[in-house]
Amino acid sequence: MSVNCRFCHTPLTHSFVDLGMSPLSNAYVKAEQLNDEEVFYPLHAYVCSQCLLVQIAAFSAPEHIFKDYAYFSSFSSSWLAHAKDFVTQVIPKLQLNAQSHVVEIASNDGYLLQYFPEDFQRLGIEPAENVAEVARQKGIPTRAVFFGTQTAQNLREEGIHADLIVANNVLAHVPDLNDFVAGLALLITPQGTISIEVPHLLHLYTQNQFDTIYHEHYSYFSLLALQQIFAAHQLSIYDVEHLSTHGGSLRLSITPTSNRSVTPRPSVAEALQSEKATGLDQLQTYLDFAARVKALKLETWQFFIDLQRQGKRIAAYGAPAKGNTFLNYCGIGRELLPFCVDKSPHKQGLYLPGSHIPILAPEALYADQPDYILILPWNLQAEISEQLAACREWGAQFVTAIPSLTVHP
Repeated sequence: MSVNCRFCHTPLTHSFVDLGMSPLSNAYVKAEQLNDEEVFYPLHAYVCSQCLLVQIAAFSAPEHIFKDYAYFSSFSSSWLAHAKDFVTQVIPKLQLNAQSHVVEIASNDGYLLQYFPEDFQRLGIEPAENVAEVARQKGIPTRAVFFGTQTAQNLREEGIHADLIVANNVLAHVPDLNDFVAGLALLITPQGTISIEVPHLLHLYTQNQFDTIYHEHYSYFSLLALQQIFAAHQLSIYDVEHLSTHGGSLRLSITPTSNRSVTPRPSVAEALQSEKATGLDQLQTYLDFAARVKALKLETWQFFIDLQRQGKRIAAYGAPAKGNTFLNYCGIGRELLPFCVDKSPHKQGLYLPGSHIPILAPEALYADQPDYILILPWNLQAEISEQLAACREWGAQFVTAIPSLTVHP
């Protein structure tokens, strides 16, 4: 089938990387479903020759993916600290007060809005009803709806005009980019700020982070592409911060183009220059990525085969979506990786999609005492290694596979 760019509608004819067929990365399998048919979709990322937006086709509607979601932000202590730091900084920075309207899109379980004072006008937009309910139990008003122009219009009619909109790690999940960004432009006040965090394509490219490509992530952003997208909706990026989260992210501060009280800071031009220095303004740069991903797959195979021959045991820590892309593309199943563990009780007792590797509680590591522990959420490697420090008592070694397969002594 022919696919067009979701921003500029140019036909997509250039491959970024083809990861084959894969199930939805968050479609965890229950025990009684193990013998049921499992749906696999093409996982093929393209790059637009016109705007250079990297993207996959939307084979599954967001309503199917996000209405009952297994990811709860509050299970990561480092992510909670990240959210608290943001709130502590942004309130004085933007001179917010109890009269300010703060809206977070994809507010999850209230992980961020809980840090704003209770007398602020807080509102979460979270399409997963099961996750939104957890936020409501914390006292955070939350609407279980998808965000776009219609939701923004409904909020405006209710008198909600946001002074700050926060949208962390949601833009990649949006199939209709133009509708979503138009909604931001509609909901923000003329002097307001939209704060968006997105994983940075620069790091995906330079660090071989192919596992962050999955069906729930429709788009992969460079600042070069984002600047074009927001400008098309009369929004201007006025500040860029570089974050370590999710393997390297950008935090963008955005305001209506008509807001003359704000001028772009040097950070914007500097970030654009960094991308150009890597070649992200050239189509050919994107076409070189697939060969590096294939080489990493072969390296991974060799590692697991060597462990089998040596009689060594390995288990995985974490059951993130990125881990499922990695395991399915590399062809790693239960015969090579018997089990993984995850701290979230919402995932324990389930099986990873595609590979059907069982997800157990972390205590299983101490019972089995594997020789190696593969950390699938490699972006949290330091945090997880510290949590599992006791595993070193029996000689366990930690392994990460991105950007290259590494055994951590």
